[in-house]
Amino acid sequence: MKNVNFRKEPLYQKAEEILQMVHRIVDLIPEDDEMLKSTGGFMMDDALRLPAKIAGAMGADLYDLQMENAAIIRKSARDIYVSCNHFFAANFKETEYLHLLRETIEEFRILFAEWVKTFDPWNYIIDRWGLFNPPGVNYDDKDPDDDIPFDNPFNTDDPE
Repeated sequence: MKNVNFRKEPLYQKAEEILQMVHRIVDLIPEDDEMLKSTGGFMMDDALRLPAKIAGAMGADLYDLQMENAAIIRKSARDIYVSCNHFFAANFKETEYLHLLRETIEEFRILFAEWVKTFDPWNYIIDRWGLFNPPGVNYDDKDPDDDIPFDNPFNTDDPE
């Protein structure tokens, strides 16, 4: 685990900004609009997921864990962006907030893309599911760590 103060990182701060914006938008949904309330609930779920997954990825130092969190972050941010369409279609009155939210997500996307470039592809364990391996590493590759001899000092089968 890395020792990172993730709260000071620009990506994390931008995720918090998105969360606050989504919260404000959800607060503006009319009480009687069940469809938008439902969409707003999904947006809040995604917005809450952003800072949590960023913190998790920043605390991890293995490539596959960072990439797994990054994929979830990307999906959540894109889902928030697309959910704005429901508000436009429902003639939500405060569309300026939706445009501002989308602009903020675009700023987040750029910070995110730069952050992902910092992941160390040489610090990994093989992802046997095949999704989050560094380039050139396959799910069925032999794990080089398998060749490291390991004598377990806690082995209770030893008669001595």
